Amino acid sequence: MATTMRVVFMGSPEFAVPCLRALAGAHEVALVVSQPDKPAGRGSQLTAPAVKVAALELGLPVIQPRSAKTGELRDALIASGAELAVVVAYGKILPAAVLDALPRGCINVHASILPRYRGAAPVQWAVIHGEPETGVAIMQLDEGMDTGPVLLVRRVPIDPQETSGELLARLAPIGAAALLDAVSAIADGTARPVAQDHAAATHAPMLQKTDGLIDFAQPAQAVAARIRGVDPWPGAQALHRGQIVKLFRATATPRAPGLEAPGTVIAIDGAGLHVACGQDACVIREIQAPGRKRLTVAQFAAGRGVSVGDLLSRPDTEKA
Repeated sequence: MATTMRVVFMGSPEFAVPCLRALAGAHEVALVVSQPDKPAGRGSQLTAPAVKVAALELGLPVIQPRSAKTGELRDALIASGAELAVVVAYGKILPAAVLDALPRGCINVHASILPRYRGAAPVQWAVIHGEPETGVAIMQLDEGMDTGPVLLVRRVPIDPQETSGELLARLAPIGAAALLDAVSAIADGTARPVAQDHAAATHAPMLQKTDGLIDFAQPAQAVAARIRGVDPWPGAQALHRGQIVKLFRATATPRAPGLEAPGTVIAIDGAGLHVACGQDACVIREIQAPGRKRLTVAQFAAGRGVSVGDLLSRPDTEKA
C-alpha cells in the first residue's frame, strides 16, 4: 500500500493545477501557497491565480504571501506540520529558510529535460529553438536556478506545428503523473536524486515583448519556430502596411531561390500566407489586424487585408 505524505503545495498558474489536483487525490495537502491576486483583463479586475481557485474548490486552506523573504512563508510551512513542499510554477525565488523549513525540503516540477532550459520559460525556448523533444523533470530544489538534483524525467516529442501554449497544456498532466511517482518514491525511501551536469546547462529566461518581433531575414525554420514559440505571449508581430499585425500557425516550406526580399508575400493559397525568408519560405495560416478578430489568411485576404507583393517587416521597438 502506498505511503501517504502530508505536503504543502506552492504554485500559481493553470499549468500547476493538474499537479495540485493529483496531489490532493493521493496525499494530504495541508496548505496551498499561491501568489497574490492581480489585476487582469481590460477592466484590470483583481483576479485570483488558477491554483488558488482550484484549491478553494478542493476545500484546501490557501495563503498568498507578498514576499517569500519576510519569514511569513517559512513560518506557515513549519506550522503546517508537512514533511515536504511541492513547488510548481510558483513564480518567486525561494530563500534557504523556506527551502529548509520542512524535513524533506522542496521538490519542483520543471517543464524541461534538465539541465537544458533552466529558467522561467523552458517550454517557449524549446519551441523557439526547434527542439525535437522536451519533457518534465522533478528535482530537489536548492538555492540555484533549477540546479538541484533530479529525481526523475519524463520525455515527450514536440510536434512540428505545436505552439508553446499547446505544448505547455500537454505537459501539465504528464508533470502531474511524474510528480505522484516522485512523491511516492520519496515516501517509501526509494528516491535516488541524480546531480545535474552543470556544464551541459542551457538557460530559458522570461520572454520579453521584443521576443515576438519577427525578422524574416532569418531562415524559415527559425521564423516559423519563433512564431509558434511566442504563442500565446507575447505573440508574433510584424509590420504590414504601417500597422502591426499578429501572426499565428506557422510552418516552414522549401522554395527556389528568388529575387524577393525577405518578408515579401510570394503567394496566398489554401495553406496560408507564403512569405519569403532569408532561406526558404514561411507559411502563416492565421493573422490578426489591430483591433480585429484573429482570422484565417483566406478570410483576411478576401477582405483585401493582404496581397501578393506586400511586405512584412520587423517592427521597431517603439511601435511594438
